[in-house]
Amino acid sequence: MDPATVQDLLRRIEEKDLSTAAHTWRVVLYTRILAEAFGADRATLHQITHGAAMHDIGKLDLPGEILRKPARLTPREREIIKLHPAAGYARLIHLDVEDEPILDLVKHHHERWDGLGYPFGLCGEQISVVARFFAVIDSFDALTSIRPYRQAIGNDAATVAINELIAGKGTRYWPDAVDAFCDLYRRGTLDFVLHYFNDECDAGAFKASDVDALFHSGG
Repeated sequence: MDPATVQDLLRRIEEKDLSTAAHTWRVVLYTRILAEAFGADRATLHQITHGAAMHDIGKLDLPGEILRKPARLTPREREIIKLHPAAGYARLIHLDVEDEPILDLVKHHHERWDGLGYPFGLCGEQISVVARFFAVIDSFDALTSIRPYRQAIGNDAATVAINELIAGKGTRYWPDAVDAFCDLYRRGTLDFVLHYFNDECDAGAFKASDVDALFHSGG
């Protein structure tokens, strides 16, 4: 994808939901670390990094008052939120995006290994590998981020999150993805993300539009 297009989309979702900026940085970093651990080549690394950065782009088409609601969502509001993977996929198709790893990650990152996810209820190997891995990353970040109903972050929250990922092996998550991510956590490879990009840091320090700098480093 054209970097300017990526930056524009990220800037727009950041303006609509400020919490997206730090979240985007973290999941992009986790995704890059995991991809590098598996020896992804430069082209693949850039594609899945773009996909991670834009995984929530469908939220541009959702009501801002739901995205910014400072409390738990109602059942109806949760159903609206569930529209964002398909909305994001449709938006990227409209922009003539053809990279399958990007499209698959955006469209399927909320599918579950047991078929109880959304928006299509895919299961097992029907779900692309990149989306299976990203589902673990996205859940881990959600479980270690501040929410109106949960303030815990840092090592304690990470320990709880890892235990929840393990509990979801074979049901919510692809077992291989959980094992790979947990191995990186136990080796301390993810520590710098948890320590320097957490929600207690200044939100203004994280600009989702700056994620493109990661696409040109290393790899």
